[in-house]
Amino acid sequence: MEKKNTIFCDIDGTIFKYRKFETYKTSEAEPISSTVEYLQKQHEEGHMIILTTARPHDMLGHTMWELKNHNIPYNRLIMGLERGPRYLINDMDPGKEEKRAIAVNLIRDQGFN
Repeated sequence: MEKKNTIFCDIDGTIFKYRKFETYKTSEAEPISSTVEYLQKQHEEGHMIILTTARPHDMLGHTMWELKNHNIPYNRLIMGLERGPRYLINDMDPGKEEKRAIAVNLIRDQGFN
């Protein structure tokens, strides 16, 4: 059985072009196509997608609407993160050399280009 991956992906500046919090409800979300295509492919292959964001919890409904409106697939949504750096800490199987925690830093609003 093939093991599936878990992909943690930020929303603003990564899936949608960056906007200030106060403009979310008055401006249209602009998807970054290379990131959306990547997430759609990963989702089709059965991988888990966990979206993360510093957007406050009171924007949950609006955030879910934007994601649905732009066909962004996800399994879970974590809101209210701090705005500083994010760290992923994971164990490694001592019998294997492969890394179990991988980080990808994208330039804001550029996607996978």
